[in-house]
Amino acid sequence: MARPQVPAADQTLRILRHLARRPAPIAATALARELGIPRSTVYHLLATLEAHGFVVHLPQERRWGLGTSAFELAGGYARQEPLARLGRPILAALADRVGESAHLAVMSGRDVLYIVEERAARRPALVTDVGVRLPAHLTATGRAMLAALPRAQVRALYPDAHAFTDRTGSGPVRPSELREVLREVRQTGLATEDGEVTPGFRSVAVAVHDHGGWPIAAVAVTWEGERDAPAETEVQEAARILQTRLGYDRR
Repeated sequence: MARPQVPAADQTLRILRHLARRPAPIAATALARELGIPRSTVYHLLATLEAHGFVVHLPQERRWGLGTSAFELAGGYARQEPLARLGRPILAALADRVGESAHLAVMSGRDVLYIVEERAARRPALVTDVGVRLPAHLTATGRAMLAALPRAQVRALYPDAHAFTDRTGSGPVRPSELREVLREVRQTGLATEDGEVTPGFRSVAVAVHDHGGWPIAAVAVTWEGERDAPAETEVQEAARILQTRLGYDRR
């Protein structure tokens, strides 16, 4: 990695990113140790961030967490829709190359939410229009993202059979069946579904990850018929390109 031109800015951003990845606030001394930044520097930077509302000090716990200004940044990110804006041309190119419809989805609880759909020429309409929600455990996009989540989180989302919904009479209906599906996804790096969302249609998907390996979206292609996936490598490449454009290339 290149040496940062503005070390203070680099350290400040590292602190914010580290706080964002943690499940709970952290002591300044632990923050300094985990990031390898001098403790005095960490205290000065935290004081500046606190003055601007990006972090908050919890005096009773002697810990620091993210503040409301960080939440405002997240809201601005959502309003500007960079994921959809960056993903749309990539998916359009993917649909042109493989001759099948492509879509981009994000997780929303136990559902996936479709934020981009690019329909290939002379291909039928799908149920994956922008704004549509579908059960994550039935979709290729959902399975791609679920496979990248911590196993404890998957168990929390699907604690028992009551958490599973059905559309076509096929697909996992209990946690043990979902675990087997996700195990295969982790082994191959590809998620598939065959008629579990719409009879006669199949999909293949690949997750897009952030710096920490967290799934932020999934790219998929859907086609009609019994033939195999039209271009698995094309879907993988589209996911890799989007990951790089978002600044999350981990290679």
